[in-house]
Amino acid sequence: MLQSKQIQRPQLVLVVDDQELNRDALGVILEDDYEVIFAENGQEALEAIEAHIDDLSLILLDLMMPVMNGFEVLERVRRDEQMNHIPVIVLTADKSAELRALQMGAADFITKPFDLPEVILARVGRIIELSEGRKLISAAEHDRLTMLYNRNFFFEYANRLYQFHPDVHMDAIVMNIEQFHSVNDLNGRDFGDDVLRIIGNEIRAFLAETEGIASRIEADRFDIYCVHQPDYAALLNRFQEKVNIISPNVSIQLRMGVKPWQEGVEPVALFDRARAACNMVRGDYQKPLMIYDEDMRTRELMNQRLLNDLRLAAEERQLKVYYQPKYDIQSDPPRLTSAEALIRWSHPELGLISPGVFVPLFEGNGLISVVDNYVWKEAARQVADWKAKYNFSLPISVNLSRADVYDPTLADRLIHLVEDNGLTFKELKLEVTESSYTENAKQLLELIARLREMGFEVEMDDFGSGYSSLNMLSAMPIDILKMDMSFVRHIEENPTDMRLVKLILDIAKSLELHVVAEGVETECSGTPAAISCRAIISRGLCPRKNLKP
Repeated sequence: MLQSKQIQRPQLVLVVDDQELNRDALGVILEDDYEVIFAENGQEALEAIEAHIDDLSLILLDLMMPVMNGFEVLERVRRDEQMNHIPVIVLTADKSAELRALQMGAADFITKPFDLPEVILARVGRIIELSEGRKLISAAEHDRLTMLYNRNFFFEYANRLYQFHPDVHMDAIVMNIEQFHSVNDLNGRDFGDDVLRIIGNEIRAFLAETEGIASRIEADRFDIYCVHQPDYAALLNRFQEKVNIISPNVSIQLRMGVKPWQEGVEPVALFDRARAACNMVRGDYQKPLMIYDEDMRTRELMNQRLLNDLRLAAEERQLKVYYQPKYDIQSDPPRLTSAEALIRWSHPELGLISPGVFVPLFEGNGLISVVDNYVWKEAARQVADWKAKYNFSLPISVNLSRADVYDPTLADRLIHLVEDNGLTFKELKLEVTESSYTENAKQLLELIARLREMGFEVEMDDFGSGYSSLNMLSAMPIDILKMDMSFVRHIEENPTDMRLVKLILDIAKSLELHVVAEGVETECSGTPAAISCRAIISRGLCPRKNLKP
């Protein structure tokens, strides 16, 4: 059976010499092993290099030539990113010129006259082999798209810089593109690649002006390890302006986190903190830059402590559930009809922790479901306990977080919770924030519709705090609107708030929805209060003055 044999094209060598005799001599020596092209001076050499930029394996360069000498060619090759990967062997009879040529980037030298062809071939072969090896290493080291280091090589070199140059203060920079997946989805992957390429080019241009290295760590994350810069806002603006130029019709926003040099902190730890700073400004188009400082470090340690302690807190019942009453003020006197479950954390070392501290943290880390499940169980148990003791049913409202929406077992778990405690579905009300509707509309609407069909009542929490309330209200399968307390807080002194409250009540009435007003915190005693009951009683929102909330 005949086997096809791949024919490999000879490697291309450029010989640059103004003497025809020298060109001919080198041509004879090399022609059996290489494809050879010629140039008579430096200007012709540059033209030949540009014409064969992707194919040249080596340049043999005379130093003393008319029009443009070899030193000028070396300088041009060294400064040009497309040319500087091509190795150069200088041809000279001047021993004093050898050192200068090597300092300018020449890989080797061959002395004139060319009386030892075997030595010339050996040197040419060795330099090409070394160059090809460096190209393979470079291909493994660098991201193909941006030509920045890939993750592994980047941190290897960063660690070496840290170890061998401990006195150089190197800062860690992490830069991301906001909603990069949307940029790709809307404009195509080729456009996204162009954006990444342009950013990579500008980062390399920046590094050419200072000391440092950079990497494209993953899809749209860029890490830069460089000497301290006087103005990082200006640096971010530099990159942003470059992106703006290439995408005038597409909104692309960069964000940046910086961790300045800190004695004894290794590069990996620096970049962890820079990444945390970058993540803190995600979605903040007004302040896209964050410098990591000790306050952030303190918050980060606190957050990690809370993350670590959560499951133990649930097991040891450090999480405390309180119940805020809700009154029906349409009856006379106002009647207690339900309550809302509120969570607090009584930490054995840190004391009482507000939900404003740990709830956003757990929402961002996906652990909010642990808190939610704890509250659901406590609330269901409490409703059952009150029924058994007082023969009185007081429904309790509990929160459904965004993370719960994606749990395929949610409906079944809620059903078991109700049944195991001997409750009816109406005794456990479900609260969903307005922002959850706007962010996960289709999936959430389907889930809420299913829960209501089972018999649960659903409340929209924080109504009016989002951006799509009126647009989506008719499509939302809900029973109760909880009006955000921002409407009620200044209702006495702000006529606009009063008009908005009136409008919300009119809308709810037309849609046959009940309304709960958040933020009624004081009795109507005439004492100074954050909320004046006198101002809102005319709208039917406040209990009578002898009723404490």
